[in-house]
Amino acid sequence: MTKEHANWSPYDNNGGSCVAIAGADYCVVAADTRMSTGYNVLTRDYSKICKLADKAVLASSGFQADIKALQKHLAARHLIYQHQHNKQMSCPAVAQLLSNTLYYKRFFPYYAFNVLSGLDSEGKGCVFTYDAVGSYERVGYSAQGSGSTLIMPFLDNQLKSPSPLLLPAQDAVTPLSESEAIDLVKTVFASATERDIYTGDRLEVVVLNADGIRREYMELRKD
Repeated sequence: MTKEHANWSPYDNNGGSCVAIAGADYCVVAADTRMSTGYNVLTRDYSKICKLADKAVLASSGFQADIKALQKHLAARHLIYQHQHNKQMSCPAVAQLLSNTLYYKRFFPYYAFNVLSGLDSEGKGCVFTYDAVGSYERVGYSAQGSGSTLIMPFLDNQLKSPSPLLLPAQDAVTPLSESEAIDLVKTVFASATERDIYTGDRLEVVVLNADGIRREYMELRKD
């Protein structure tokens, strides 16, 4: 009789979706609060958005244990930076740090798909989108997570940014006002929740602008 081995994996996918949109003087980042495994909902009230600095916010989807470990590591590195330089990291600096951190673990990666958003040194909105091993790109908008395949075509249709291959380089920020971007994000999630079983329960929207950070919430369907 052949011996059967249980298929054990160090990873799990806890689902959920994250979206970020950069504007001329603001940035909107949003994620649902459902955390699940397979067909089981583990909790309906888990925030996927983490504030790393005053002008940098990280939204992550994937394996939440790896994401928590990654957030702790980044928080520690940011604290060291503040002690050494007597100032907070800018969003582009956090973007490079996150890339380096993910790439360092490339042979046993953090199973985390990140969208980093915030304001750059000029006060413009910036969004950086990542794969699991640290390859990143600055874009005008992005989505990650289980609903990203539904959300990205919608955003492409509404906000299509110019090709990065065009010269001279075009600005990636979206032409929408802050309130329009918030409404678009809410519409996108209402739509994705209808089709993706891993996205739902509640939407957390974080808005960064010159005045600071504020949060908004919207209920999503719970089935």
